[in-house]
Order: sequence, then C-alpha cells, then structure tokens
Amino acid sequence: QVQLVESGGGLVQAGGSLRLSCAASGSIFSTYVMGWYRQAPGKQRELVADITSGGTTNYADSVRGRFTISRDNAKNTVYLQMNSLKAEDTAVYYCNAHLSLHIYWGQGTQVTVSS
Repeated sequence: QVQLVESGGGLVQAGGSLRLSCAASGSIFSTYVMGWYRQAPGKQRELVADITSGGTTNYADSVRGRFTISRDNAKNTVYLQMNSLKAEDTAVYYCNAHLSLHIYWGQGTQVTVSS
C-alpha cells in the first residue's frame, strides 16, 4: 500500500511559478513510476508529466519546456516545478504512483492561475 500526500498548490498570477510536492509512504517508492495528472472543471483527467524509477521523464505537449518533474528517492518525494503558468493550467493536480497493476492516487491539490 502506498499513500500519497500532495502540497504546494495555490493561487498565482499568470507568468508565475509554483512547486508541487508529493510525499509517499512505503519503502519501495524508488521502484514506482511517479506522475502528476490534472483535472480541470468539465474535463477529463490528463497526464501532465511522469518519471520512471531510472529518472526518464515524459511531458504533455502543453507543459513541455515550462514544467519539470523530479524525484528524490531518499525523501520518498516527487516534485513538479511549474513555471510560466497560464490560466489554462488551472486544475486540481493529482499525484500518481504506479507499478504493474498497482496504482495509487493522492487527494489532489488545487492550482489556480489568474490572468
């Protein structure tokens, strides 16, 4: 069982930055693929970025070049650095951990970008 707790969301002006953190329980954090997803009102949840246990990253086209995902296996934490934020980045951001058929979600953190 893995528990995920997100933090770092909030209200920011367009062009600003935020850093989200996701702290995970469990001693096998380093083996999981960790990801950030988001869901805007009336829209489906979508992948923002993910990072493998080996550090390979993947980004949605809409955030590539603006967002950076990273992980610290010693702290069981994954981060999402978000720069040059746009109004369309407004959403609830969810942390995700998955390994084979094991999938876990955090409770979500709200990010609101004012234009």
